[in-house]
Amino acid sequence: MNPQTVGVRLSTENVRPATGERLLTPAFIRLAVADLAYFTAAGVAIYALPLWVTGPVGSDTAGAGLAFGAFAVSALILRPIAGRLADTRGRRPLLVGGALISALGMLGTAYADSLVLVVLLRLLLGVAEAAFFVASLAALADLAPPSRIGEATSYNSLGLYLGLAFGPPLGELLVISAGFTAAWYGAAALSLIAAVVAAGIKNVRSRAASTAGRARLIHWKAVPPALGFFASVVAMGVFFAFGALQAEAVGLAPASAPLFIYGLVVVAGRLSLARVLDRFPALILGALALAIIAGGLMIMALWTSAIGIILGAAIFALGVTLSTPAFFSAIFATAEQGQRGAASGTASVFLDLGIALGPMVLGLAAQAGGIPLAFGLAAAVGLAGCGWILGLSRVDRSRRVASAESYEMVAGPHDIAP
Repeated sequence: MNPQTVGVRLSTENVRPATGERLLTPAFIRLAVADLAYFTAAGVAIYALPLWVTGPVGSDTAGAGLAFGAFAVSALILRPIAGRLADTRGRRPLLVGGALISALGMLGTAYADSLVLVVLLRLLLGVAEAAFFVASLAALADLAPPSRIGEATSYNSLGLYLGLAFGPPLGELLVISAGFTAAWYGAAALSLIAAVVAAGIKNVRSRAASTAGRARLIHWKAVPPALGFFASVVAMGVFFAFGALQAEAVGLAPASAPLFIYGLVVVAGRLSLARVLDRFPALILGALALAIIAGGLMIMALWTSAIGIILGAAIFALGVTLSTPAFFSAIFATAEQGQRGAASGTASVFLDLGIALGPMVLGLAAQAGGIPLAFGLAAAVGLAGCGWILGLSRVDRSRRVASAESYEMVAGPHDIAP
């Protein structure tokens, strides 16, 4: 038997969905509902926070930016620690604890009458985000059949996207109808719902003292594929920061149209493509996603018109639809069950870095040469990430072929199934 054929067949078997493995279990659905409640609360805060800081608190736009950014600082620092705790103490305590801390932070914000207090509470909410999000990703990997992790990520991510989509309108409705206090109370109530739902999640990793001594803050094997994920997140950060501004510059009304198209395509794509994503090798799918992301950004960079930004946003969104399931499949493939918390923490650090550094660094380019230049540079980052992931894929394929050759030499050709 040709050993290269063996290697290819083994690679295919690793990514073919096993239709007999059940995905939509009660625990999986509970996790999705908890995510939806938690991120809807976050969406309410996204709307209410700047208006609260610049209104009743009496600060300015710089203060609003400081309050919003404080959240990311504590989340970034604590994600690796949350990953270790998720592996050594279990997923459920962090899910419930993170949601309860979120409820406390949201409730406290209703009574914060100074910028200092708001910033302190936002730091607390960063703690909640680190705990809940990292544990949620690790729990997702526990609950999903290994051959359907891409499909599971597609479905589960809808809680985040829908929560962040509907949270701001809900926050606006609460503020207009009953005031800011009602909005913060509503966000706290949603966080409590997330805690209650998460408390009933079963079949996720519980505390395991035997792994405590081996737990690590960083799961180093996850770093190479996470760099590809980082490239996609840099691109997303630039689009989120400057998409509406570019729409306004080219005369598109409403200016939020590219963001709306983006959200619509991602939600529709995650629903329609979820069941086919696991049929492809994760690294190849991730490289394809980065190429599509770069293509969408280049269209927006070169075709500076209303049609150009709408078309570019739709193509860009298709790439994002593929990227997150692909990269999380690749990242979790590097981790055993007792390492998934660390893998989640490592991956989410790159999420924070990409969202923060993309707009900050490429924002300087936008200031100097215009937003299309920033889109073009973000496309270059995406293409660089694509090249990196293709290189990883070649190394991974060579390793599998070498492993198959070694197996054939030891076992003999008659011991390998035709």
